[in-house]
Amino acid sequence: MRKIIHIDMDCFFAAVEMRDNPNLRDIPIAIGGSRIERGVISTCNYPARAFGVRSAMPTGQALKLCPQLTLLRGDMEKYRSVSQQIQAIFYRFTDKIEPLSLDEAYLDVTDSPHCHGSATLIAERIRQTILQETGLTASAGVAPNKFIAKIASDWHKPDGLFVVTPADVEQFVKVLPLRKIPGVGAKTAERLTKLGLHTCNDVRHADIAMLIKEFGSFAETLLQRSQGIDDRPVNIERERKSIAVEHTFSQDLATLAESDEPLSTLYQKLVKRVERSGAVDQIQKIGIKLKFNDFQQTTIERQHRELCYRTLSELLEQAWQRGQGKTVRLLGIQVALKTAEQQAQLGFDWQ
Repeated sequence: MRKIIHIDMDCFFAAVEMRDNPNLRDIPIAIGGSRIERGVISTCNYPARAFGVRSAMPTGQALKLCPQLTLLRGDMEKYRSVSQQIQAIFYRFTDKIEPLSLDEAYLDVTDSPHCHGSATLIAERIRQTILQETGLTASAGVAPNKFIAKIASDWHKPDGLFVVTPADVEQFVKVLPLRKIPGVGAKTAERLTKLGLHTCNDVRHADIAMLIKEFGSFAETLLQRSQGIDDRPVNIERERKSIAVEHTFSQDLATLAESDEPLSTLYQKLVKRVERSGAVDQIQKIGIKLKFNDFQQTTIERQHRELCYRTLSELLEQAWQRGQGKTVRLLGIQVALKTAEQQAQLGFDWQ
């Protein structure tokens, strides 16, 4: 049986800014777009959350909820540096680490000799070390698998530790709301509620044929998670699957012609990113993403072994037609990359 820890930094970007500027500690702040340019909130501190401000919320909406919100542009280089410092702490306890983002990661400490092999003590020691060396707080969840560990890390936030032992799994999962399961978004949760399914225990007693009819392949995940089952190992080899650039406009684009210049600018940025990443020979698809003024979005991809401006222009026109006259607030372009397995099959020297 595995011993998994999920570490999640508390409002990471905002916490770094509050650490570096004590004047920000007791006021609502958020990292995101300015009051003039449109964008979304990357993260916010707990005083801002008290007003209902949340990550991924449009900046305009956040300002309506909290007019006194202090918006900061943020400094990604600084955040990356702090993240590397935190990951270095993880490696003192285990080399089985799966970073999910700059501010969270899974750790497999099953075979770790530290703290007498106690995952609970290791998690607490990691949290203490992070605080001592970075001045930042982290929350941790300890469990026999990744699914439960991730949920547990959110249980006593901020600056908390929650442990679900193997003996506790049955009772913990039984009463767990289905919305807590990763992959169950707002729409899926609404469908589950309409079916009278609210907790994992409800799914356990549901008709399997009905679940498959309603949720397709996701039904298997629902059934497994509702029983506390998650056999996924901590993945220490993460390969990049795509490279993308995008821009949210301060004013909507009303016509396709208005997108020519921003598409050209984004294309040049993407070319540089692909070249810097060394992935020029790994491209298998290129694509366009549009987000319309009603926040609906569409994506079109095409098989292509190189970046091609003409093809992206054609995809942009097709995506634009899907809007049926709606204005566009965001334009993005991306490349999908071949996996290591695909590279090997094609005879590339994958590094």
